[in-house]
Parts: sequence; structure tokens; C-alpha cells
Amino acid sequence: MNQLIDEILFILQRLSFASVVDLLLVTAIVYALLSFLRNTRAMVLLRGILVLYVFISLIVVVFNLPAFSWLVRNSLPAILVAIPVIFATEIRRALERLGRASQILTTARDNGDTPDVISAITQAATRLAEKRHGALIVLQRLDSLEEYVDTGILLDAQVTPSLLLQIFHPNTPLHDGAAIIADTRVAGAACIMPLSTSGVLSPGADRQMGLRHRAALGTSEVSDAVSLVISEETGAISVAFGGRMIHRLGRERLEGVLRAFYKPVQPSNPFEQFMARYFPFLMVEQKDTTEV
Repeated sequence: MNQLIDEILFILQRLSFASVVDLLLVTAIVYALLSFLRNTRAMVLLRGILVLYVFISLIVVVFNLPAFSWLVRNSLPAILVAIPVIFATEIRRALERLGRASQILTTARDNGDTPDVISAITQAATRLAEKRHGALIVLQRLDSLEEYVDTGILLDAQVTPSLLLQIFHPNTPLHDGAAIIADTRVAGAACIMPLSTSGVLSPGADRQMGLRHRAALGTSEVSDAVSLVISEETGAISVAFGGRMIHRLGRERLEGVLRAFYKPVQPSNPFEQFMARYFPFLMVEQKDTTEV
């Protein structure tokens, strides 16, 4: 015990301002990495790698195994090469987010008609949920969704509840796929969106969710769009944003979530702009606490 205390005091004596900054930078990088990997299959793989590493380290320390130690040391280069292959999807997403970071300070959005658009979407979603008509509505924010609009039927029509109800009426040509809304207009319908591969919807009852929910979550993983999905079986309304999904939303809560996530005008503070883009759920929770 005394030896442990002496070692701690020795470390504290050598601690300087540069060391504190160094530790904070490392902590921030690790936190950002874990945030990107949260709720993904890569996190499960990472846990497995850590457990295996700790187990092997204990064996090497406790037992004198020269041949095994040599094998472990010479296997490290191969492991470093394999990591980018295993985490290729997560690394690509992280680089895409960093590549889009410059848009935060340069792009703003006019919010003149946005409240009417959100009200129209909320009204349509509520009526679709009452009728149990499945729907997937994607709201474009800063990241362009033009490549997905091209996979469907071009509309370029004003957003109205009647139009959205007609698009998602069962057995109509536009019923399957997503309706993409850009600014105040429905850019396209019957659009094919990317499916989620993160495994967030796998546990529990969410395992029964279909392609609409996977597409909603997948769209939120590859872009900063807001995805609204309505279950055809239960009529439940869910919203996906930033790789996470909120389930069972009522009309008032749905409108509040859309207004908070859609962010038609970027905050003037650069720090708030960064937080609103990469940690939107924290900003919404802070907003809810302030209102209460």
C-alpha cells in the first residue's frame, strides 16, 4: 500500500500543464472514437479484442512462455493491418463526418416556411399512424440526398398533409420507399435508402421491425438527415437521427423532436454548431431541461 502511494505521489510530482493537456487530448480522442462506435457491431468486436488482449497479457505475465510471447509480439503487425479491415464501415463513416464538418460554419438554412413544413409532416404522420399506413419520410438537412432522390420518382411538390397521405396510401405506386423532403418541397418519392448494418434494432422486440426502420436508421447513419418512420403493423411513430432512434412518439412529442432535430438555422456559436451536428441528442436533452 505504501509503495502504491509513493508511486502516485511520484506521478503527481511529475505532472505539468503540458501533461494535463496531453491527457485531455487523448481522453477526447478516445471518447470521440467510442461515440462513433456506440450501438454498432464494431463495439462488440472491440470488446472481444480487449478481452482477448487482457487474457493474453495475463498469461504472458503469469507464466514463463517464451515461444508464446514471441508469437504474440510478432502477431501485432498483422493485427494492426486487420483492424482497418474489420472496422472499415465505421472508419468510412467517421471520415465522411469529418469531411462534412466544413459545412457547419459555411452553410445556413432559411427557416421562413419550416414551421409550416413540420406542422404538415406532423399532421400527415398522425393520420397515417391512425390508419396504420406504413411510411418513411426523410428530411434533408445539410448533407445532400440527391443520389437517393434519383433512385425514386421526382416530384418537386409543395409539402402538404394531403400529398403525403396520398404518397403512402396502400397499393399505390409511390407507397414503397421513402419520400425525401428538401427545404419546403417533396423532392422525390419511392426512393431507395441505405439499410442499417449497426445492429441497433436487433435486441428485444425491435428485432421484429422491418425494412422501413432499418432504412430510417441507415439513412441517419450515413447522413445528417432526420428520418420519420411509421410502422404498418402497429402504427407507432419513430424518428431516427444521428444513428439513434426514438420510438412511440405522440403528436406533440413528434413535433417537438422534429423542430429540435431539423435545425433549419444553424446556431451562431461554432461550439453549438458542432454539438448540434455530432451530438444532437445532448442538445435536445439540454433544451428540454431548460424549458422545464
